[in-house]
Amino acid sequence: MPGGPVRAVPPTGAHQAGVVLPQPAQGNLLVVVADLASTGSTRGAASTTSTTFTGDVGSLLAELGTTVSALASGTDARLLGLPPGDLTVTIGVGPRLVRAAGPSLPGATDLPRFSRERITSQARGGDLLLQICASDALVPAVVATALLDRAGGRLRERWRQSARRGANVPVDRTLTAPRNLLGFIDGIVGPHTAAAQARDLWLAGPAPVAGGTLAVVRRMELDLPRFAALSVAEQEAVFGRRRTTGAPLSGGTVAADPALGAKTPDGRYLVPADAHVRRANANAVGAGLMLRRSYSIDDPTAGLLFVSFQNDLRTFTSTLAHMDDSDALLGFTTATASATFLVLPGFTPNRPLGSTLFP
Repeated sequence: MPGGPVRAVPPTGAHQAGVVLPQPAQGNLLVVVADLASTGSTRGAASTTSTTFTGDVGSLLAELGTTVSALASGTDARLLGLPPGDLTVTIGVGPRLVRAAGPSLPGATDLPRFSRERITSQARGGDLLLQICASDALVPAVVATALLDRAGGRLRERWRQSARRGANVPVDRTLTAPRNLLGFIDGIVGPHTAAAQARDLWLAGPAPVAGGTLAVVRRMELDLPRFAALSVAEQEAVFGRRRTTGAPLSGGTVAADPALGAKTPDGRYLVPADAHVRRANANAVGAGLMLRRSYSIDDPTAGLLFVSFQNDLRTFTSTLAHMDDSDALLGFTTATASATFLVLPGFTPNRPLGSTLFP
């Protein structure tokens, strides 16, 4: 991040980089969603039927993994002399490819549709996710070009989105989180410890997906003028947190759990019934925790690129269904892109990317 040393992030290991490492996350992101060139599918629409692929998925993923290693080490000429710095590339496969490998595997289920969506067929679903992050704003686009070049005609791009993170704010001794375009600290709650990540983030099995995770990618427009017209107290009621400090309205520090049962002397909840922190609270939902890497965007309009990682897609779908009912924050958002992916397990020189799923 600005003002600190930029350290290389190893691309290989038990898990792919770009999920929990580095911490804090880099300031710049480029998401590219693509389809595998195939027969029997309609370009621009997520296919739920079986499809004959025109290439070897395993070979493609292995080649992309090799290219990621070369890019991260700075040895790929397609970097055009740019130092990779803390570049990370995280690669996931969509439900259509997961179903081809095994219909009952985690990641084989498409996301349902929710309210407050305005999503074209081109921006819903997809076969491949490239999440490219770096502190240098120039690096992600160059890396995306290199990866798509390596794929050749085997991939057809659906959509892409550049985004960036706001300044980081300390949450506790080990965790920082950025502010979003609405002025609030984003991503305070999540599986931030190794134990919580083992419980809620990483897939423990079956063997082909062990070490992976499930990603949800949603692009949302924000109604900034209408939110900015609210008083600070009204804005804080929408989130259930103090805008300046991030502390819950029920009191305590930014890292404190909201006391959802706390009331004022006249019987009103300190955290309003429709506040975001109440409607999205894991205990209230009855679901696990999501690890969120949220980014702000201003093209094509002001908004948020939401990326969450979890080991059970129901963590996301149950949470959003609970929010959909009466979350005050959703009144200021409209989803314009949506997809879910199985983030592949980590890879090594002896275990190519995707080889456990597509041998």
